[in-house]
Amino acid sequence: MGSCHFLSFILSLVLLISSYNEVANARNLLESTLPEPAIPSLPIPELPTLPEIPKPELPTIPEIPKPELPQLPVPPLLKPELPAVPKVELPKVPEIPNLHPATTP
Repeated sequence: MGSCHFLSFILSLVLLISSYNEVANARNLLESTLPEPAIPSLPIPELPTLPEIPKPELPTIPEIPKPELPQLPVPPLLKPELPAVPKVELPKVPEIPNLHPATTP
């Protein structure tokens, strides 16, 4: 039963591929025999010349004097005191006895 479905799937896949190849071959055959289409050249119309528009004069803006800002006193920044960090002693590493005295120089 399962092989029947598999065979029908394979058969439909083969038919699909072969029909695609036939269509592609026919298209290549038709396109190679068609003459190139002639593109007509259209005349380029001349644009009328536009009269020059004078640039408007921009009004002058008077300069506004910048107001002087009063100098405000800035308090000095205080440096915070950090607590003292206790010194930590490293633990002593026990010495490993040499188990193979012949291999050491």
